[in-house]
Amino acid sequence: QVQLVESGGGSVQAGGSLRLSCAASGSIFSFNFMGWYRQAPGKQRELVAGITSGGSINYADSVKGRFTISRDNDKNSVYLQMNSLEPEDTAVYYCNVVTKLWSNWGQGTQVTVSS
Repeated sequence: QVQLVESGGGSVQAGGSLRLSCAASGSIFSFNFMGWYRQAPGKQRELVAGITSGGSINYADSVKGRFTISRDNDKNSVYLQMNSLEPEDTAVYYCNVVTKLWSNWGQGTQVTVSS
């Protein structure tokens, strides 16, 4: 029922910035977790950044200080601001939302960082 629509991916040079957006088609009044994952070729999908219902925010060590996750309740969206991008950040990024009733994923958006 609920779809997560991602946008904002693209190709940038090292040191550049991108802002990923994830908009839910339906209202989410209570969520347990909202976050961003990424998966590079040959690697396991990993958590990049997440927000819990209690307001706790966590980041992968590799992106701390460079990425910022945020949420806009009015727009029912979650964002990932990515600064100082590195080639190692190249991956497909997926939005994930978890409630007490369901879990859903975005379609994925490609982020490519060239050196």
